[in-house]
Amino acid sequence: MKKALVVDDSKAIRQIERKYLEELGFFVLEAENGEEALKVLKENSDITLILLDWHMPVMNGYEFLKKVRENPEWSEIKIMMVTTENQQKSVIDAIMAGANEYLMKPFDKEMLETKIQYLFEGF
Repeated sequence: MKKALVVDDSKAIRQIERKYLEELGFFVLEAENGEEALKVLKENSDITLILLDWHMPVMNGYEFLKKVRENPEWSEIKIMMVTTENQQKSVIDAIMAGANEYLMKPFDKEMLETKIQYLFEGF
């Protein structure tokens, strides 16, 4: 079973993303900011997908993304920014920092599933 980490400061968004991911066959872990997500990641070496919000307290998604990509052990993890941040520069910054995909809020299950299929080709 694939394991995913949902990182968002909104409990409601985490619950929605968890539901969709579980319906797609993922075991789901959660974190409410980047700092907490780093701890979860260190304890779970088998995470294959991270859904990551941009705007969060303590450590935002962009800072978390850069820290994950600095660690070669985590290079295979697929990271999808899931955010309301829609400035073209922000999208480019996230992709350049190592995000594999970008999904705008609000979204539905089909949109998320399509992006995941693209990330894992043949999921």
